Amino acid sequence: MHRSIQTLTLAMVLALASTGTAVAAHRDPDAVVGTRLADGTGYPSLVRLSHQADSSADGRVLLVFEQHGLAGVPLWRSDDDGAHWHFQQNVVDQAAHHDALHWQLRWQPNLTEAWRDSGPLKGGTLLLAANATGDNTQGRLVAEDLQLYASSDQGRHWHYRGSIVRGGGNPSDKDNQGVWEPNVHILDDGRMVAYYSSEQHKAEGYNQLLAHKVSTDGGASWGPEHVDVAIGGGVQRPGMAVVARLPDGRYVMTYENIDGPDNGQVFFKTSADGLDFGDPHDHGTPVMTAAGGWPAACPTVQWLPLGEDPKHGVLVVLAERAGGGADPGGRSLWWNANDGHGPWWRLPAPVQKRTGNIHAGWTQALMVRRDGALLQVSSSSDAQAPEDAARNVMLYASRKIDFDRYEAEDAARHAAVRIDDPTASLGGKARVASSPDGALDFPLHLLRTGPRELSVRWQDLGFATAPVVSVDGQPVALTESPDRDGWQIARGTVALAPGDHLVTVRGGAHAMDVDYLQLVPVTGH
Repeated sequence: MHRSIQTLTLAMVLALASTGTAVAAHRDPDAVVGTRLADGTGYPSLVRLSHQADSSADGRVLLVFEQHGLAGVPLWRSDDDGAHWHFQQNVVDQAAHHDALHWQLRWQPNLTEAWRDSGPLKGGTLLLAANATGDNTQGRLVAEDLQLYASSDQGRHWHYRGSIVRGGGNPSDKDNQGVWEPNVHILDDGRMVAYYSSEQHKAEGYNQLLAHKVSTDGGASWGPEHVDVAIGGGVQRPGMAVVARLPDGRYVMTYENIDGPDNGQVFFKTSADGLDFGDPHDHGTPVMTAAGGWPAACPTVQWLPLGEDPKHGVLVVLAERAGGGADPGGRSLWWNANDGHGPWWRLPAPVQKRTGNIHAGWTQALMVRRDGALLQVSSSSDAQAPEDAARNVMLYASRKIDFDRYEAEDAARHAAVRIDDPTASLGGKARVASSPDGALDFPLHLLRTGPRELSVRWQDLGFATAPVVSVDGQPVALTESPDRDGWQIARGTVALAPGDHLVTVRGGAHAMDVDYLQLVPVTGH
């Protein structure tokens, strides 16, 4: 999604929820959570070094993002796993274009580390792909060039490798032929692949499409273009592809679909080899809760390991905003423990950004720290001028996240509705009708076996009642205890094997509100 595509008015929404059973009351919906790093419009990308010839550099974290102006792409460094940062340098255009345009490396930076040799580049080489823009003598942007740079000394010096693809025009031009948002990976055989968005097929009926090119010489030259997602008709705009690797070797791609039936909705597609994502005209699968909520615009995807088993983990998606009843301010982290199959669930993201312009949260970065906490970097608008993207700041925050909470408003609802509530864990709850009609279905995919403490946070509406819970059709005995703000916690213990399960929370004698379901492994098992 480039800068002129849409104008959005985003509401200021939910603040960060407590991660424990008790939930903080009466939160400020405009509160921002995160440490200010620097001025920056958006699009952070970070990497922790892990394949360096100098092993003392392994563990260092590097970060790039967009900044306002023409100073280049800022590179920041952390030597304590993202707890503190310092500025290292601006990486600038080195291509020495022989034309009348003024060029600068500027937009949509993507930073990665080569995990193995790629052509002449050795494993451990840092790769920076970014969009260099060309301005004419009047200062108007008229051309783009997705460039690749390499560093063999942990980012101290950078060398131009080559141009992935060049585009022309200004984003506001009807006939713009722009190229955007490079995302680079090294395949198992050492070839390099670069995914990107292209507006160069408008005459063929594609407002914008997603494509990739492959390099066999470490990014010095690139092969022909292959199309990954293309939706005909000249209106819909798939864009901002980000690719992640699953533990079984497959690749997963997320993208936004601007001006689709649900504007900005995030979809994902998978590939066995990182090159074939199936029929380009197939949208893929939407990222969506059982209740129909979906993330929207500027998605990023990452697979996060959980525990010691390298095959146990979750897919996580961050986006700028959301639809379908989910939080419009994009303060949620969307997750799925079944490689994207089945419904997705939401948790409060470590950074709680402020909205106000389309670059607040315009792509975000995630990394699991060595202590198990999840580090997030995101752009946030300025409180005094939220509509001015030039005044955005980069925020970062880390928080330990246990993927064991399932929001009631994300469950499949039967005779139930979603209601805003600042005392609820993610700012919302489900109001469930009395028995026999009212029910919430939680289809879950569990990764580990063992007993779990099942808890439901709920409250009555002034008439005595209690939730009725079953797991795979079997009733669960519950005990109740009071919680904050008039809420109660109903608890029971269940033994569950890995795989798919259905937890159903039914209404009792009268209607009730349900905040969340939680399944916490019992310690010692």
